[in-house]
Parts: sequence; structure tokens; C-alpha cells
Amino acid sequence: MNTTSTFNNWVTCPKPNPQAKLRLFCFHYAGGSALSFRTWADRLPNYIEVCPVELPGRGIRLMEPPFTRLQPLLQALEKAILPSLNKPFAFFGHSMGAVLSFELAQLLAKNHHLSPVQLFVSGRRPPQIPDPDPPLHNLPEATFLKELRRYNGTPEEVLNNAELMELFLPTLRADFAVLETYVYTPKPRLNCPISAFGGWDDWKASASDLQAWEELTNADFSLEMFPGDHFFIYFSESSLLQSLVQKAIGD
Repeated sequence: MNTTSTFNNWVTCPKPNPQAKLRLFCFHYAGGSALSFRTWADRLPNYIEVCPVELPGRGIRLMEPPFTRLQPLLQALEKAILPSLNKPFAFFGHSMGAVLSFELAQLLAKNHHLSPVQLFVSGRRPPQIPDPDPPLHNLPEATFLKELRRYNGTPEEVLNNAELMELFLPTLRADFAVLETYVYTPKPRLNCPISAFGGWDDWKASASDLQAWEELTNADFSLEMFPGDHFFIYFSESSLLQSLVQKAIGD
């Protein structure tokens, strides 16, 4: 039986649990969706309520236009997520989601004096280190698809399906535009712990890149690397979730 509920159209909750100690908001990568975290609610202990965030342009929001810039996306997300921050919460963001969750944590601290108990960032260099790769979002389709294959996150059968890609490409380009037009401006350090995760074979975020997230918090920092490439979150899912639980509900 599907028990998924939504706090609103932004925040999904596959297994609602009012007694949970912690609400874990999950922010997906470019081209991802709330379903990117579809196994987590079953694999994490029930005292963690898993709440994948669904951005416009995908999943149940497929017909809504996706955002192409970070600031308007953040402003809409801040308003949408605020009612759900009525118990201890943590953020997990992979790749694009790492940038989004970090900037949202900044916004919540500034505007509402709210802070996650943990910020988990994954597969993304911190925003003060510019991406050395040229932007992709405006590339011709054939070149864009060629670059997309390097990430190894989109199945070949999807890449080769013209009808699926016609649906998928506008949102994917929009997500890359969000990242590639984003300009980091220095802000006060966060007061929550930051835990960074990475894949040993991820060409987009090395261990030394990820270590630099430490510069963005006044609290504890940890870095853990796992077997796998940019999508190690699937290849090493069990180890990642085990580590996440230990850090989220620490002594």
C-alpha cells in the first residue's frame, strides 16, 4: 500500500511518523527527483522521518516549469519547507542538492534563527571553490548528452529514448542552469555540524575538494569517502545510510 503523504507539493513523506525524533529532508541531484531517495524510508530506522524534496519539473510536479536560477528557487523553497520545521531536522543534499541545502540552511539561519542538527553534503565541492568545468546547460543536444554520459547517472536506455529525453531534457538543462549561474557570496559560517560524503572515483568532487566544506561551519566537520563514482550514493548506499544514522542521532 502506498502511504506516501505530502506536507505540500514540495515535501513528500513516504512513511509518515509523528513520533519520529528527526525529520530528514533530502535534496536530489540535477535531473533527480524525490524518487531518487525511494529506498531510504524503508532502510533508515523509524525514528528518522525521511522527507524527500520534490522540485518543480519532475515526478508529481512534472507539468510545472522548473526553476533556472537559485535565488527564486530558494525563496519558494524557504516558504514551502518552513511549516515542516516544527521538530529537529537535518538536510541531506547530493550534488545540486548539496548547494541547495547549504544555501537554504543559510537562509533559515538568517531569516528564522533555525538550524538543521546536521547538514549532510554529498558529491559536490563547496561553493567557495569554483567549478573548473565549462557550463553545459546551453550546449547543443548531442554535446549535452555526451557530457551527461560522463556523470554515469542516467541509464543508457533513457539517453537513447528520444521521447523520454524530450520530457527529461528541459528539466535537466534547467537544473544545470541553476548550478552554473549560481555565484557564491561569502556569509557567516553555519553553526550546525557539516558531514561531507564522496565517492573515491567521482571526477566532480575529490576528497580534497570535499574537505573544504570544513571552512563553512563553526561546529564539527567530518569527511567520509565511499567506493563509487559521482553516484556512489547508490553503489555504496548501505554504508552511506549507516554512517548517516550514526551522525544524525549521535550522543
